[in-house]
Amino acid sequence: MRKLLTFIFSICLLNVAFAQEPQSIDRIIAVVGGNITLQSELETQYLQMLSSGYEPDDDSRCILFEELLYGNLLLHRAKVDSLEVSDGEVEDELNRRLEYFISQLGSQEKLEEYYEKSILEIKDEFRELIKEQLLSQRMQQEITGDIKVTPAETRAFFNKIPKDSLPYVNTQIELGRIMRRPIITKEQKATAKAKAEELRQRVIGGESFRALAILYSEDPGSSKSGGDLGFFERGMMVPEFDAVAFRLKEDSVSEVFQTNYGYHFMEMLERRGEQVNVRHILIKPKSSDEDLEKARVFLDSLREVITDGKITFAEAAEKYSDDEESKLNGGMMFNPMTGAPYFDMDQLGSIDQRLVFSIENMKPGDISKAARSQSPDGKESYNLYYLKSRTEPHVANMKDDYQRIQQAALAEKKNKTIEKWINDKAAQTYIRIDDAYMDCPFAHRWNKTQP
Repeated sequence: MRKLLTFIFSICLLNVAFAQEPQSIDRIIAVVGGNITLQSELETQYLQMLSSGYEPDDDSRCILFEELLYGNLLLHRAKVDSLEVSDGEVEDELNRRLEYFISQLGSQEKLEEYYEKSILEIKDEFRELIKEQLLSQRMQQEITGDIKVTPAETRAFFNKIPKDSLPYVNTQIELGRIMRRPIITKEQKATAKAKAEELRQRVIGGESFRALAILYSEDPGSSKSGGDLGFFERGMMVPEFDAVAFRLKEDSVSEVFQTNYGYHFMEMLERRGEQVNVRHILIKPKSSDEDLEKARVFLDSLREVITDGKITFAEAAEKYSDDEESKLNGGMMFNPMTGAPYFDMDQLGSIDQRLVFSIENMKPGDISKAARSQSPDGKESYNLYYLKSRTEPHVANMKDDYQRIQQAALAEKKNKTIEKWINDKAAQTYIRIDDAYMDCPFAHRWNKTQP
């Protein structure tokens, strides 16, 4: 039986909705409880599938149609069971998605131009949609959230896989890290602030803010556009930035102020109700090569202490690492793509190409010498890497791939639970399907006459 593609496309719906032209003709193709499915919704999902690179087949629309039926059944049951999501949760999710789309288009203004609506109108239009999606997700969590698999179930799942169908697993590693960033001194902060003050005085003196931002601003996201950030509302920037932006008058230039990113000053371009559009210049405090060298020397000395057995890698990470995400987990890193503590070797290059060279000749248990690295925000650091384990390319087995197999077993158990839930609840719910889709090869009994 086909597995549902749960929410793969519905989560992307807001993005697709921005890109679609209004439908001139629409019709209801399904009713589930009190929720309707429109032909335009199905076509939107289909276009999203095509734009994502999927090759359609004769059943593609039917699969997507069944996904829409499932989403509406979840929503219907969420309302029946009185599940709720708060206004704050809806706003947070709406802001998160809008921030993503703004980052893709370059600015809030470009998003508004593209959609021909203000950001507030866009939010008003999609607030109810986001609420419904969150309700559906909460209902699904109610169905599967407490499901677990035992070691016996994991082994039984593995044993039923035909030997010639076992997946091939690429080289994977478990990796720990102790990071040291140079301490930014008062003098270095003062130098950055003085540079920002100098540029502000040049703007006050009549020089072009836009030109100076292009030449000197260290914000890679806005410097090329002359520091212009486009329209935004409260909560979309860090609090210190918001505090200055929302009290600044039009056509005025702020004083220099500090955030975690460095020292800024901004010019107010326009205010629209609860939205503002500013341009800014950012100057970051910079550590010296000497400070970086101190970090390297410290880590190489720490490496000797660890290898001599005077302290464990985990203890050293908790005490000395500047990586807040891993230091309380024994220094172990988690793969941002999967949430698991395993990395395919070809994934490491996307994190930091220099990391690949640092560990390629290491054996399990080895700790690297201090290696220089740069984070996505441009901050330099030195790191010690600890290779906990490395698996060679192999056919999946219980010894090396237990966690991966356990996750697959859990996914199958959840899928079976969802299948039973759909069949049970569909039988208790008013469902009407357009005749054009009655012959779809559904995986579940949406039609009570379906065998």
